[in-house]
Parts: sequence; structure tokens; C-alpha cells
Amino acid sequence: MTSTETKFKLTEDWTVVALGFTIIILSLLGLIIPVPAVKWSNTNELFDKVLSLGNLSKFLYQFFLVLVIAILGALLMRKSIQKIFIVVPTVYILTILALIIAGSSAMRALNLEGVIFSLAIGLAISNFFKLPRWFVENLSTELFVKIGLVLLGTTVIFSDILKAGSLGLIQALVVVLSVWYFAFWLCKKLKVDQELTMMISSAVSICGVSAAIATSGAIKGDPKKLSYVISMVLITAIPMMIFMPYIAHYFNFSEEVTGAWLGGSIDTTGAVVASGSLVGETALKVSTIVKFSQNVLLGIAAFAISVYWTYTQKTADQTTVEKPTLKVIWERFPKFVIGFVGASLLFSFFLSKDAISEVKDSLKNLQGLWFALAFTSIGLETKFSELFDKDSKKPFYAFLIAQLFNIVITLIIAYFLFGR
Repeated sequence: MTSTETKFKLTEDWTVVALGFTIIILSLLGLIIPVPAVKWSNTNELFDKVLSLGNLSKFLYQFFLVLVIAILGALLMRKSIQKIFIVVPTVYILTILALIIAGSSAMRALNLEGVIFSLAIGLAISNFFKLPRWFVENLSTELFVKIGLVLLGTTVIFSDILKAGSLGLIQALVVVLSVWYFAFWLCKKLKVDQELTMMISSAVSICGVSAAIATSGAIKGDPKKLSYVISMVLITAIPMMIFMPYIAHYFNFSEEVTGAWLGGSIDTTGAVVASGSLVGETALKVSTIVKFSQNVLLGIAAFAISVYWTYTQKTADQTTVEKPTLKVIWERFPKFVIGFVGASLLFSFFLSKDAISEVKDSLKNLQGLWFALAFTSIGLETKFSELFDKDSKKPFYAFLIAQLFNIVITLIIAYFLFGR
């Protein structure tokens, strides 16, 4: 055995857990990364506020953290760091450009999230220009998005959910189970392949992008299929976010029912907050609680999916079913989910309110940044010719029908639980 083979090396998922908690611990120890301003209404605000030297220095602090974390990740996984000094700055600059575009008053009026522009910029570049293969191969898409998921755990506070009552948890459980099994059944009927079936079912029923990524990790899914599902989630989230509040207003739904409907139907947390804000304070609170309740189920769902996938997969000869031993289940289980659950438990039960309030804004901003970096990377490595070919019609139909079922069943459950 060579000395290189004996050197310490972490898998990507364990690296994500280590890096995510490094960011959390540094924040708790007082290393608070300032939140840069990205919102502007006119050119004067753009140059005097967003592009001012003081604000640009905040972007620089952010970039330095991202670069250090990326280098640490490469070292822990025994990967070359040479290309990082080109790839990471490029992805960061494109991402900040996307966030600044999303921060304009015109885009905010449309309630469009920054990650949508991150994905769009990446897709535009990858489809109109030929990127070097080494550049695409060194994009840290999964590392970025999984770090974002670990940091997402810091926002899932069990006491906040329980204070709002058990109705949100009940709805989340009923919706997730019913919608997941319907989507799974539908995909099977349409003969969608197994990996897409699992990712679509989880994305529609649980929490969109986060659930798709967790499921992909649990089944070791194809990154291109994951990009396809994420694209569908974002594409459908926009019209749902805009039109559902107006539908609720037209039918005179109460804010409680509307909030529960939005929180249970719309797949991305940011879109839920944006649509809830269009309705009112009560709707915003209820929608956020319901969405957080679904986020709580993410870790449980990832574990269940990893067990199911292990049990159903066959070996190369397609005759012997792999036994779901504890060792095999553990090998397939997405370890970054441990980081998500651990962060949630830490912030739910072990930290004081004062400690949480000091780091909450910074960690929330960093969580959004990691997701935005990941979406820029997804766009840069995705081509429309590969994403939406003739074999993509059935998965697309399955996703749309499952989403429609999600909207209807969630409204019925929300009306039953929250209607008075």
C-alpha cells in the first residue's frame, strides 16, 4: 500500500458536515461575516449603496470565506486545489451579479429569487459559449448546495414550530405522504426511470430543491437528472408564487388557510415567504411554519429513501436483490443530512436566544449564498440539449400532474385543518 493511499481522506458528505459546522462554530465564536447590501431602486442607490467601497469590502469578506472553505474541502477530499483559484472566483462573481440583478426594485416587485438569476446566468453562459472541460469538471456544485443544506438546519427551530401548534406538523405529514405516493405511482405508470421517480416524488412532496438534492444523495443519483428536477422546481415555483395568492383572494380564503396552502404547495422556501407576504402577516407566519415543518421531515425522508433504495436495487446480473444490511444502509445514507439534523438540534435545544440572534442574519445570508453559488454552478454545467430532449417529456408531464395534485390536496387539507 502506497503512502498516498494511507493519507487521511473524507468523503464529500462527511466533508460537507465538517465544513458546515466549521462555519457555524466560527460564527458562534464571534467571526460574523457582514451581510452585503444587494437591494437597490435606482442607479444612485446601485452605486452609492451596493457598489460602494464599504459594501464591496463585505463582498470581499464573503468571497474569502467561500474560497477558504472550498480549499479546505478539496484538501479533505484529497483533490487538487490549483483550479479552485480560477473556478471559485468566477462562480462567485457571476453569483453576486445575479443577486444584484435580483435585488433591483423591478425584480423584487416580481418576487423573483436570486437563485433563479444564478441558474439563468449559468445556463446562458453554458449554452452560448463552450466552457473548457477542466472548468466544468472542477465546479463544486454538490459541495456548495450541501453546505447550504447544513446551514439550512440552523433555521429549523423545533420550538418555533411547536409554538404555532400541531396543525402545521399534521398537515406537513399528511401532505408529504399523500403527494409522495401519488407522484411515485404516477411516475411508475408513465414508466419514468427509477432515479427520476424518486427525485420527482421527493421534490414535489417535501421541500423542492432541498428534497431533490437529499434524495439524489441517498440514491447516488445522476447529477444531470438532479439538474433537470431542480429546473422543473424553479420553473413551476414562479407562476405558483405569483398566482396562488390571487386565487386565494378571489375565493376569499382566510389568511390561515391561504398560508397553509402556500406553505404546503410551493416548493422553495423563498417563494413561500414571498407569496405569503403578498397575502398578509398571518398568512406569512402560517406558510413559513408549514414549510419549516416539511423541512423537518427532510432527514427522516432521506433515511427512509436510502433504506428503500438499498432494498430495491439489484446487482449487475439483475437477479439478486441486495440485502438491506445496516452496513449497506449506512453506506448509502447521505451523511450531510446528519449535519442538517445536527444543526437543527443545536439551534433548537442547546443555544440561547441571544446566541442565536447574534448569528442568525449572517448564517441565513451565508445559507442563501451557498445555494446561489450552487445554482450558478448547475447552470454552468447544464446544456438545454441534454436537459430537455425527447426523453424528458414523460418526467415533465409526471412532475406537472403531481404538482397539480399537490396543489389540490394541500388546499383540501389546509381548509380542513385551518378553516374556521
